Amino acid sequence: MTSSSEPFTTRPDTTLTSIPPQVRVQLIDILNQTLATSVDLKTQIKQAQWNVKGSQSYQLYELFDEIAGELSVFIDLLAERIVSLGGLAMGTARTATKQSVLPEYPLHNTESKDHIASLAERLAIFGSLLWENIDRASILGDADTAYLYAEVSVVIDKRMWLLDALLLSSQVDVNHQIACYN
Repeated sequence: MTSSSEPFTTRPDTTLTSIPPQVRVQLIDILNQTLATSVDLKTQIKQAQWNVKGSQSYQLYELFDEIAGELSVFIDLLAERIVSLGGLAMGTARTATKQSVLPEYPLHNTESKDHIASLAERLAIFGSLLWENIDRASILGDADTAYLYAEVSVVIDKRMWLLDALLLSSQVDVNHQIACYN
């Protein structure tokens, strides 16, 4: 997960948490990768928000802004959890690009349906990462971190459902227009 052999910690032995230091180091590493991916996802959503065009552009602009705002809250929660475990939160844009599990956002997207499809794909990848990390935190015995991941996952799942519904409705509209034209 990290590019160096050094975990992203300050001194995990300086916190009074009951989680053993060697477990905290693993949790901090997992959380920092999620933090980086969250920062990357937020910037990709902002890219879509700024460049969306089409008949639903205003509504999508507002929706994308809302999702980015939710991610800002999650980013803070992840960073605070890292620090509470004795770690150093690594949340810069440069760190995000190195540590994120997301593919690069297609900068050529301008149409609503293209942005919706690209963001749905990225939210699905992020959702999978969250579920994986719920399990990892549970195995490591950290119910608080697992709960944090679960809380974020619920919101991401809801947003994926909404984007999937928008994709389906855009396909229905296109199919209806084709049927009417023929």
